[in-house]
Amino acid sequence: MKITIETIPHEDQRYETVGDWMFNSLGDLFIRVSDMGDWKKEFLVALHELVEVALCKDRGITQEQVDAFDKAFEANRAEGNHDEPGHDGKAPYRKEHFIADIVERLMCSEFGMVWKEYDDTIVNI
Repeated sequence: MKITIETIPHEDQRYETVGDWMFNSLGDLFIRVSDMGDWKKEFLVALHELVEVALCKDRGITQEQVDAFDKAFEANRAEGNHDEPGHDGKAPYRKEHFIADIVERLMCSEFGMVWKEYDDTIVNI
């Protein structure tokens, strides 16, 4: 499997997200991260996506299931709600998302960054 991680303009994401993963017909993985002007923040998002997709793949949770849930969540997002779709109790990849969050938070700390400041960047992109 080939894995490609790239930083893209936020407006080029498939839907309202800063990190996205998808497979092509050959089974190659593509991770797209919104440009935040800081390689460490972009790395953290990419790392989250990589952990999440690996766990989903291992557990039989498909891209189609995740995409359908995320897109429905975003379409019905209440104003002022900044939760990630994966935090929702109905997310088919909730556990996988939380494990990815733990890894992301650990690396954020190792980079010497404050989680709230990093998270604020994501919310305000």
